Amino acid sequence: MILRKKVNLADMEGVDAEVYRNLQWTLDNDITDAIYETFSVEDEVFGEKTTIDLKPNGRDIEVTNDNKKEWIELVTEWRIQKRVEEQFTAFVSGFHELIPADLVNVFDERELELLIGGISDIDVDDWIKNTDYRGYEEKDPVIQNFWKVCDDQILVVVSQSLTVVQLIRTWDSEQKSRLLQFATGTSRIPVNGFKDLQGSDGPRRFTIEKTQDESALPKSHTCFNRLDLPPYKSFEALKEKLTWAVEETVGFGQE
Repeated sequence: MILRKKVNLADMEGVDAEVYRNLQWTLDNDITDAIYETFSVEDEVFGEKTTIDLKPNGRDIEVTNDNKKEWIELVTEWRIQKRVEEQFTAFVSGFHELIPADLVNVFDERELELLIGGISDIDVDDWIKNTDYRGYEEKDPVIQNFWKVCDDQILVVVSQSLTVVQLIRTWDSEQKSRLLQFATGTSRIPVNGFKDLQGSDGPRRFTIEKTQDESALPKSHTCFNRLDLPPYKSFEALKEKLTWAVEETVGFGQE
């Protein structure tokens, strides 16, 4: 919103997971005779309920399968942006008194979050200790390779004639912060470490879940601190796919 970018349905997951699921279901399914909504919302201000039209005369316009996409866009815009428009306008006005808009508009939203929040010194051992797995076990090769990407590893290769010590090139602090941001929605670690990681509905441990399509990029669910990770067969394949997802696909692969 600071960058004046249009909010979309994916942004809703981090604001209200239940509303997000309902809207996503509406988008994915035929709603004929399934839901009964109009282009209006109920809001409560200081204990008084009022009906807000999402478009002119919205309370008289029924949501149908043909116009549901517009309705979803308007509901999303209302709940995330317009509902707090007055407060946000005041905030961003003060923000730009300190930092002119043309100095921040060159960044995308994830880069701006890193600049504001700073780059964390991530304790990978603490991260590992507070991670859950679905469909994987910690000993699985793809999980071992995932943590190798996140931490310095020295690979010792022994043959009959010589011993080779090789440093696997892994991610620096900024890249690890971007990974954390990609998977959880924020690059900052809680004061007490990963055990206090929060989701949209309270405490949520970082979770790596198995997906089957090895040709796909990793996908994140920031609302649940979950990373969907295909079972890539090599360290190089995992690092390439993860790097592409985290650094090159702003907004893509995130829900």
